[in-house]
Amino acid sequence: MKVSLEWLRELVDVDQSAEELAETLTRGGIEVEDVANLNKGFEKVVIGGLVSLTKHPDADRLLVCAVNVGLEEIVIVTGAQNLLVGDRVPVAMVGATLPNDLTIRKSKLRGVVSLGMLCSREELLLDATVGLERSADGILILLPDAPIGENFGKYLGREDSVLDLELYPNRPDCLAMVNVAREVASLTRKKPHLPKWAEPNQVMTLPTASDLRIIIEEGELCWRYAGLVVEDVQIAPSPEWMQRRLKAAGVRPISNIVDITNYCMLEMGQPLHAFDRDKISGDVHVRAGYPNEIIVSLDGVERFLQADTLVIADDHQALAVAGVMGGLNSEVTQDTKRLLIESAHFSAVSIRRTSRRLGLRSEASNRYEKGINPYGCVATLGRVRDLILELGVGRPVALIDEVKHLPPTRRVSLSVQHTTTVLGVDLKTAEIRQVLEDLNFEYQEQGDIFDVEIPSYRSDIEIEQDLMEEVARLIGYDRIPTTLPQGDQTQGSRTAEQEFRRRLRRALAQSGMDEVITYSFTRAEADAQWGSAKHSIPLFNPLRDELGVMRTTLVPGLLDVAARNLARRNTDVSIFEIGNTYWGEERPLQNLPREELRVSGLAVGKSGRHWLNQSVNYDFYYLKGILEGLAQEFGLELEYRIAKNQSLLHPGRSADVYLQNQCIGFLGEMHPSLEKEWELERVVLFELEFNPLFARMRQTVRAHSIPRFPAIQRDLAVVVAVETQADAVMSKMKKLGGQLLQQVEIFDVYTGKPIPDDRKSLAFMLRYQSLERTLTDEEVNILNSRILEGIQQEFAAEWRK
Repeated sequence: MKVSLEWLRELVDVDQSAEELAETLTRGGIEVEDVANLNKGFEKVVIGGLVSLTKHPDADRLLVCAVNVGLEEIVIVTGAQNLLVGDRVPVAMVGATLPNDLTIRKSKLRGVVSLGMLCSREELLLDATVGLERSADGILILLPDAPIGENFGKYLGREDSVLDLELYPNRPDCLAMVNVAREVASLTRKKPHLPKWAEPNQVMTLPTASDLRIIIEEGELCWRYAGLVVEDVQIAPSPEWMQRRLKAAGVRPISNIVDITNYCMLEMGQPLHAFDRDKISGDVHVRAGYPNEIIVSLDGVERFLQADTLVIADDHQALAVAGVMGGLNSEVTQDTKRLLIESAHFSAVSIRRTSRRLGLRSEASNRYEKGINPYGCVATLGRVRDLILELGVGRPVALIDEVKHLPPTRRVSLSVQHTTTVLGVDLKTAEIRQVLEDLNFEYQEQGDIFDVEIPSYRSDIEIEQDLMEEVARLIGYDRIPTTLPQGDQTQGSRTAEQEFRRRLRRALAQSGMDEVITYSFTRAEADAQWGSAKHSIPLFNPLRDELGVMRTTLVPGLLDVAARNLARRNTDVSIFEIGNTYWGEERPLQNLPREELRVSGLAVGKSGRHWLNQSVNYDFYYLKGILEGLAQEFGLELEYRIAKNQSLLHPGRSADVYLQNQCIGFLGEMHPSLEKEWELERVVLFELEFNPLFARMRQTVRAHSIPRFPAIQRDLAVVVAVETQADAVMSKMKKLGGQLLQQVEIFDVYTGKPIPDDRKSLAFMLRYQSLERTLTDEEVNILNSRILEGIQQEFAAEWRK
């Protein structure tokens, strides 16, 4: 909302500067985004009269002008050829900075000193409506009666400042000048001087039109529709003072009738629209649009209406999109002689929906969307009637007012004691009384309780806390003391689970993976594929049609991210997410879902992070290495067993992940049959439950010094049955080796001749080391023999020399 300070001073006694008033409003909760000085660039531009014109002695194309600027006569050199002695022109004095950012300095042209500059329209950024026709050839020539010596900005009516209010949805009343004036009066305790139609209970007495009816067919979407019939209309430009105020508010002047409706809308907050009465056939209907109905709006664009679009129509066709824009078929033109001026109350939801669908935003729709005063419809028409009579542009003859619904008067109780408690300020009853009087609210007082009648234009006040906010605004927020929260003075910290999540995220990021955050809802078929269809929770209002259920797995979101990256030629994708999944139990819908935190990762493409600067394909062992790193970081012992869900994962490149004999997730390459569906190739992924990891993590970090004593390494190859798992053999070795066996790794698996078909060869590296002494070959050989004997007995293994 742009507020002209000149206009505001007509409505309330304001003795503050624009900047001071902006500070007052902002402190009172009405944020002022910007203060614009309309006279900027004209501060040192005055009206001058040309006394004489002589040719420059040393330049044929230059003129030396003697210019009367009021208190003195100065010499200016110019090359303009459209000047005559006696012309009134704008003169930029030395030191002036023009609207086009040109700074005027004292200069010497061919030996003659020039003390200013005569200005053209282009230099002053003015349109062709300012000045005489001769101005098109050079210097701007003003009317003969322009006062010599007067500031040029004042002459143009630009001695004004405009406050740009940043209004939020809770204060739609301040989209009206009269209500901004009320706000300023409340904050400064100055007396407002509002038009009589801004006061409540004003009645306009005019006969009802006998040849026109208003029929409201959609009572839920239109509470009230009033119309003022005007005859003997004379279309002409509006007066200069009205045009000036409209321009300051950002509205383009058009003609006297249209300008009056816009002026009253800005002043009273009630949108208006003028129809050519002679273009209305029959009665006026407020109805829904017909299927495939078309209207050409005032901007000349065909608009296709829908069944939920509210329109104003006559007996044969739509005349306007209600609350948004009028139609070209009922436009006011130079030939208009009779008017119907509309003032209505439309549903905010309906106007907002229509405006968004049609892509139309107007001053009217902006006000309707935020909510207007239903009691202001006829009062605003009263203000329109007064201006029409004042300007002599028509004769108001009839008023039609069709009412479907008007909300009752609201009353809110305000307790002094409760207000004191909530605001934390010791308030007296007299202070509350003064606030209500400053707001001009009617009230009845009973003890420390005020029964307050809320004006219809203040739709934001509904409960006691709203009135408390008004008290806080007017007494000043700076009176509310700053206090620290009371309670146990303990320092805040992260919980153990939060700290584990933080460490887990850091460990995955340090392993080279990028964290992503995906939607908590996904496609039903993808969630059923990777998660649980039985436990998925459908959404009543999905963000998009395909994202219809809450996720029970993180995998589809990661697959979507990977597919988008590969489609954009990012062939290095290694990502992870830690997030909640949502499981609906087989119970009534009113129960909340069970939230399960999970960690999931995915890799596809080629890694450019190899230590030899070589590109290597991501595979099963890449992610397995990351999981082993996590296990080492948090003291976990993960086991890998053959994956059960072979329809989703590659049979030979996948595993279920176990922690202390509990399956907590999976790891593997996606099944080749699914690659085409996701447009991915050789993608590897994992998903683990978070809670088991947290429950079994090592709570404390155990550190020890780097061993000072050397290690001894032995290789051991054994032949076992084909079905024997290498992991089981390694577990037996670690158990038999005791504390001296620091590490066991398998480095070879061999089948074929000379190994029998039902047998295989497993080769292990065993690393022995003591933290206290140097081991001897003899004791290492004894341990190695014990390990060999143990696995020979348990697995029927044969030592392969």
